Amino acid sequence: MATDFRRKEILPDITEQIVTSYHELGTINHLGHCPLPSYSEVIAILTDLSEILYPGYRRRQNLHFGNVTYHVGDLLDTLHDRLTQQIARALRHELTTQTQVTCESYVERDFESDAQVITIEFLRTIPELRSKLAKDVQAAYDGDPAAGSLDEIIFSYPGLEAITNHRIAHELYRRKVPFIPRMISEYSHSRTGIDIHPGATIGHSFFIDHGTGVVIGETCEIHPYVKIYQGVTLGALSFPKDGEGNIIRGSKRHPTIGEGVVIYANATILGGDTVVGAHSVIGASVSLTKSIPPNTIVTIEKPSLKFREAS
Repeated sequence: MATDFRRKEILPDITEQIVTSYHELGTINHLGHCPLPSYSEVIAILTDLSEILYPGYRRRQNLHFGNVTYHVGDLLDTLHDRLTQQIARALRHELTTQTQVTCESYVERDFESDAQVITIEFLRTIPELRSKLAKDVQAAYDGDPAAGSLDEIIFSYPGLEAITNHRIAHELYRRKVPFIPRMISEYSHSRTGIDIHPGATIGHSFFIDHGTGVVIGETCEIHPYVKIYQGVTLGALSFPKDGEGNIIRGSKRHPTIGEGVVIYANATILGGDTVVGAHSVIGASVSLTKSIPPNTIVTIEKPSLKFREAS
């Protein structure tokens, strides 16, 4: 059946109604302002950073020590410019939101210079990031008997992708970059099913096995050599509020996980005062809201199973 173009006559009316909603619901549109960070550009930057962190595993093949310096130098040069621009946009918008003035009022403020300082500081962390990620890869290999090689982990493990993106986002978060760290973490969440807030502090040799449904909150502290399985939640027990009922932000709301802890599938650990002592084991489906000492095994009683013959 052919399209009846007469029916398109209603489109101008629909357009007018939509634009009217922009005036009435201004909290969910961004018009007449300085540009925000570009989502597609941030993801492209993330892709290029992964190219540097794991050379030879991503888009560019046939890299060797004879050409890798040129390859990395070229990527760094463009990353510097693009990341500086995106951070400058984020800084400008954050300040205008806080002060309720237009961004044109800050013509004398050199956001690009501030953003460049942050960008350089961040790029300097790449060797350290690679050191942590190498330990994360090794932890995945040591902790998963199904892993055939380190290459397999780098190519295909969603847990490693999630922690890679988190370590990038966390470095930007530490430098108080608005928007961009959370954009990275939510992009990673959509790809891997693993939700790690960029504020979470995670030590080296961290392994997420399978990973789907893992949630790690903003103020969570995870020490080195921790292993967690799918469905684990490291969350907040409650949200403290002020006298007017508003959530108090910035407090420690999420648990601390000691060195060498193993947390099995679907366990839930809640609360900023909750500390899981080093080398403890939290069994599957455990719900924990209080601290435990080191070298403790926490399990729930095995449920009583009933069997009957199928009709």
